[in-house]
Amino acid sequence: MKKTCAWLGALAVAAAGWWTAGAWAAGDLTSKFSNRGSITNTRHNMTQRQASGGPSGANMDPYRNDYGEVCVYCHTPHGANANVMLPLWNRTIKATTYTTYAALGTSTLTQAVTQPGPNSLACLSCHDGQVAVDSIINMPGAGGYNPAQAGSQNNGFLDAWTNPAGPDATVHIGLNPVESQGCLVCHSSGAGILGAGATDFRVFVIGTDLRNDHPVGVQFPANPADFGFQPTTGSIPSVRFFDRDGDGRLDTNEVRLYDSGNGPAVECASCHDPHGVPSAGTGSQFNPSFLRVNNAGSVLCLTCHVK
Repeated sequence: MKKTCAWLGALAVAAAGWWTAGAWAAGDLTSKFSNRGSITNTRHNMTQRQASGGPSGANMDPYRNDYGEVCVYCHTPHGANANVMLPLWNRTIKATTYTTYAALGTSTLTQAVTQPGPNSLACLSCHDGQVAVDSIINMPGAGGYNPAQAGSQNNGFLDAWTNPAGPDATVHIGLNPVESQGCLVCHSSGAGILGAGATDFRVFVIGTDLRNDHPVGVQFPANPADFGFQPTTGSIPSVRFFDRDGDGRLDTNEVRLYDSGNGPAVECASCHDPHGVPSAGTGSQFNPSFLRVNNAGSVLCLTCHVK
């Protein structure tokens, strides 16, 4: 408790200092990302490098390791997390039983719901708020490797990182649903001076209770038309998808259903691509919220639903 209060107090002082110095005068710091070209220019660039269009990384250095590499917060070329079937996964994923949409007992839910599959756990490894954004197994260069970090955050291991760009992190924060903790200390409307100028992130904090989110793990019916759904038009091993351009390939801008062993199901990555999807031609901005299909006019919803 003392350590938590200490870092919150330090953050308050720092935030007040930034405000006085005019560093936040431009308003929403995180909106400075261009959302063009690559993940480097999006909020998923956890280095928060100013050179990439984001706010100064120094503002966040005490609270998360600035590894100086965009991809390493999720992926590693060697020594990946063997507990989950995800591509060269570098993040900690805690063993968790989530409260699913099925707990609502609604009569409109006609299909079975399972626990989130790998293509949801990838997103939830940050967005359920259980581990820090910098909680990884294999730190860059000589930073260190700890396979036990696959299922449990070890701050002692994370503290061993030396930040060449600024101060070393003394705490390692995540998207904790509690507004007085973690990222929401600044990124929530109730944060007062701490949150001055910072985007309200509360809607992105999913937590472990998934009842108020679009169902993940919900099975897609074998006869979609009988339940008010569109039929899929493409298929590859373990994935069925809505082939927008009819080329038979699974493109980033196409909604898909993942089969993790119980049949095709909706997962977080069915509708979202964490690397960003251009809204139109080359050089265009990415769709909002990393959506595969821009939902203007409910186009994304109507990809699956017949309404």
